[in-house]
Order: sequence, then structure tokens, then C-alpha cells
Amino acid sequence: MMRKKFLFWLVAIAGVILDQGSKFAIVHYFQQPGHSVALVPNIFHLTYVLNTGAAFSAFRGGANWLKWLSLGVSIGLMIYALRSPKMARLEQFAYGCILAGALGNGIDRFWLGHVIDFLDFRLINFPIFNIADTLINIGIIGLLISNLPRRGTGF
Repeated sequence: MMRKKFLFWLVAIAGVILDQGSKFAIVHYFQQPGHSVALVPNIFHLTYVLNTGAAFSAFRGGANWLKWLSLGVSIGLMIYALRSPKMARLEQFAYGCILAGALGNGIDRFWLGHVIDFLDFRLINFPIFNIADTLINIGIIGLLISNLPRRGTGF
């Protein structure tokens, strides 16, 4: 059954490894929150921050209930992947990205009580985020694209 959804599981596992590996590297390289290194000065920095909220620091201090939400989403996606009869490749990729992001940030919330963020785009004054956040957004975009009407379907 897992063979049918190989892309889903591959993306999910690779995404968690990439997310957790990048966070591990940031914590060990920077050692203290607040430390920042400019890769492209005033445009893109790596900045180590602790986020106790959700994406873009919404629900700051809500790590306790957010960890359970991450767990619920993760379990729900795994059950869906195991039980759904068929998923197109784009759907497998998209759901795998979302699972990886939910697991990546969920691991942080359960083990650390916060999420490690470090991708800092200063050119547009964007909130600092991480690989897991990126994967969730890629997954959502993938699901939106996979649900666009196809040509010749009468839409």
C-alpha cells in the first residue's frame, strides 16, 4: 500500500530530514538566538530566532495547543495517505510537503516548546521562517494547482 504512495512518503521523510537538519545546523552554528549572518546584506540573512507561535509569529505563546494541532494534522495526513485509493503525483507531492512541515514544526514544539526559525528576507521585511513553513506553503500551492479545472472538462 505504501508503494502506491511512494512519492508522498519520500517527500515527507526527505522534508523532515531537511527541516530538522537545517535547524540542527542553525542551533549549533549560531548557538544563541538573535545571532544573524548576512548572506546578501540587507536582503537575505540567516537569523536564529525562537518562535512560540504559529507561522509569522501568529498566536505567540501558543506552542502548547499548536503541538497538538501539528500532531493531529500529521496523523490525519498519514491516515488519509494510507486509506485513499489513489492520489495523483502532484497530490502526493503536495500532501508529502504538508506532512513534512507539520512534523518538522511539531517535533520542535514537542521537544523544545518552540519552533526554530532562521530564514530572514529583509528586502521585503518578511517574518522569519523555516524549511517546514516553506514546505507547508509549497504543499498548499500544489493542492491548489492540482484542483484547478482541466481543459475540456466543461469549466
